[in-house]
Amino acid sequence: MKIYHGSLEKVCCPEIRTTNRRLDYGAGFYATTSYEQAVRWVQRKMWESKADEGFVNVYEFDERAMRMLKTLSFSNPSEEWLDFVMQNRTKEDFTHDYDIVCGPVANDRIYAAFALYEGRVLSKQALIAELRTYKLVDQFLFHTKELLNSITFVEAKEVGG
Repeated sequence: MKIYHGSLEKVCCPEIRTTNRRLDYGAGFYATTSYEQAVRWVQRKMWESKADEGFVNVYEFDERAMRMLKTLSFSNPSEEWLDFVMQNRTKEDFTHDYDIVCGPVANDRIYAAFALYEGRVLSKQALIAELRTYKLVDQFLFHTKELLNSITFVEAKEVGG
């Protein structure tokens, strides 16, 4: 399977990285099957950092690795998905032991809906119903070094400013 990772740099050798912000599925290496999503992410990072260039890194992912390691997969927004995302985003010491997590990305368009849920304006069921009306792209979190062995770098495509 072809997957993409947007970055301000070429990433020939993906790494598991922790960040100072809380992400949907926790710390690790993120990728998507949507080239357009990777481009949008790079463009946002370029705008935020005033960078002149960024890259969509292209990889081949050997999906057989998902059958051999501990996998958590969500096909669409659900209560389980929402609870997992909220734990990763809001609980400072939360961690999980999955090698890979895949499912919908809580992208920029739906952060407002998440904020309404966090502020208790929307119920869990109302948020999930709203999210199901969006066309959400996927994301993969590679959470362990073992899983990174299933990714082969193909190329880095430049995204200009």
